Order: sequence, then C-alpha cells, then structure tokens
Amino acid sequence: MVKCSKSQIRRLKTALRWKMPAEQRQRIQIVLLRESGMTQPAIATAMGVSLSTVNRAHMAYDHGGIKALKPKPIGGRMRENMTLAEEKALLARFAKAAGAGELLNIHDLKAAYEQAIGHETSNSTVYNLLARHGWRKLMPRPFHPKRDLAAQHDFKKNRFPRAVRRARRAAARRGRRLRIMFADEARFGRINRPRPCWAPRRIRPQVASQLIREYIYLYGAVSRRTGPASI
Repeated sequence: MVKCSKSQIRRLKTALRWKMPAEQRQRIQIVLLRESGMTQPAIATAMGVSLSTVNRAHMAYDHGGIKALKPKPIGGRMRENMTLAEEKALLARFAKAAGAGELLNIHDLKAAYEQAIGHETSNSTVYNLLARHGWRKLMPRPFHPKRDLAAQHDFKKNRFPRAVRRARRAAARRGRRLRIMFADEARFGRINRPRPCWAPRRIRPQVASQLIREYIYLYGAVSRRTGPASI
C-alpha cells in the first residue's frame, strides 16, 4: 500500500544522495520499495534483511518521518553509578589535597565514592573514574621548604638583568667582551624521597623536600655561546 505523497517520495530519493550511515540508507530504501508496491516479505528478500527489520523501518517512518529512520546511538554508560557532573563535583573535593601531593592512594576517594553511591565498589571503578576525568599518578615536583617565590621572581626579572648590564659596562671599560656563564651547584646527601601521587590534568603536585646533614657539594659552569664547562 502506498502511504507517501509525491513530495515525500521526492524527499526520500533526495535523502539517498546525502552522506549518512549505511543503516539509515537501507531504511530509506526499504520505505521506497514499499511505495513502489512491493510487499514486506518481498522487500525483506530483496534487501537481505528480516521481516521484522522491514516492519520496524515502515513503522518508524509512518510515526516520525525521515528523521525517525536515523539509527539511534548505542553504547555509553548504561549502568553508571554517578553522572559525569556528580563525579566531577566529587573529585573537586580532593583537588586541593592532590595539588599538595597528599593523595597518595585511592583509599579516601574510594570511601567517599562508596558513601555517595550507597554501596561498595571495586578499586577498578575508582581507577576508571580517575582516568575518565584526566587524573594520573605522577611524581610531585619537590621544593625547599624555605623557598621565597617573590625573591626568585625578582631575581629573574630585575636583579639578574641589572647585574648583566653592570658587568657588560665593566667589561667594556677594560676593552673586553662579557661572557656569561651559567653556574649551578649540586649537594649530594641523604634526602627524603617523595612518592607518586594522584592529581588531575594541568595540576603538578608540589611537596616540601629538604636535604639532611651529611652531604658534599659539586659546582659546575657552562657558557651558552662557546660551550665549555668546568666542574
């Protein structure tokens, strides 16, 4: 039985020229074959599909038009314990501790997650949660507990450029060229060893790491232009 008008048939034939999934194209063809006068068993035989597939395509088009022939997405998180927004809010409670390098394991996070969903779960569920939101376990960047960030910034932006200008003028007065050497020192001794910890993406944990007495110093210098170094 023909159930489409001429304009609907033209739209169906035009849709076949669109870029679309193969399943949607097949459903349009099934509808067009019905409009040509073929029965459902004949359409199923011609298209190589089951009779129920033909019947579902016809019913979908009759109730929803050409848009109803588009295949529905499959997969996804069908048995999720929390929505992505709820998971993000839960992890936000641990972001500060992660930035301080305090989230060494998932025990506290797992306990909070189980309390939120109301039942126990496996460790793999929590690991998948962390991976889903871009968290990774990495070694924190150590810093000395007595560091002065303001002094470091002032040295890089102000004091070091001024020292270079003064040294360049002093070298010019003596008829010499200034060669800038970059020096560093290393102190080898007993240290407290930071442990890897969990943290979200774009956050690098920082933990205090201080050397203990009993050590030896090693100095080195290198010229950026000429390359020689001394130790």
